[in-house]
Formats: sequence, structure tokens, C-alpha cells
Amino acid sequence: QVQLVESGGGLVQAGGSLRLSCVASGSILSINAMGWYRQAPGKQREFVARISNGGSTNFADSVKGRFTISRDNTRKTLYLQMNSLKPEDTAVYFCNADLLDYNANYGDYWGQGTQVTVSS
Repeated sequence: QVQLVESGGGLVQAGGSLRLSCVASGSILSINAMGWYRQAPGKQREFVARISNGGSTNFADSVKGRFTISRDNTRKTLYLQMNSLKPEDTAVYFCNADLLDYNANYGDYWGQGTQVTVSS
């Protein structure tokens, strides 16, 4: 069984920073791309950032220059460094991973999410 567990969310003032982590565990053979998505109240889930197995990254326009995504393949961990946070960044942040499990099945997995609240 594969699990993605996020951590690092919380309450922060506008202009502040937070670092999210996502640890993948279970019957994982290899992990391809990993990413972060977010969902604000009353809105659809949206893309935030993504990183390939080789380290190539891409970001939503709304977070470019403020957020950084990175990964530690040895620890099967994904990070999102969020700086200069704005109230509109308030959302539940979800980790996503495309991976191959021990049964040789490719799957798209999601974590349960971590709440980020930015006060003005």
C-alpha cells in the first residue's frame, strides 16, 4: 500500500514563510513526477508546482518567484518552500505523485492534505 503524508501547514501572517513536506511510503518501486496542488474553500483544486524525477520544475503563474519545489529521492520526500505568502494562498495543499509500485502498476497518488492559512 502506498501512502503520501503531508506536513508543515499552519497559520502564518502575510509576507511570512512556510515549508511543506510530503513523505511517500509503502510498496514503491520508483517515483516519477511529484507535485503540489491546492484547494481553497469553494474552489476547484488547482496546480501549484511540479518536479520531475530529474529535477525539472514548473510552477503556476500565481506562485512563480515565491515558491520553490524540491525533492529528496533517497528519502522519497517532496518539499514546497513558500515565501512572501499572501492571503490568497490560503488553501489545503495536497501532495501528488506518479509512481510505480511493487506490482509494476503505475498510479497517481494523493495525500490527505495540509491546511495553510495566511492572515492579512
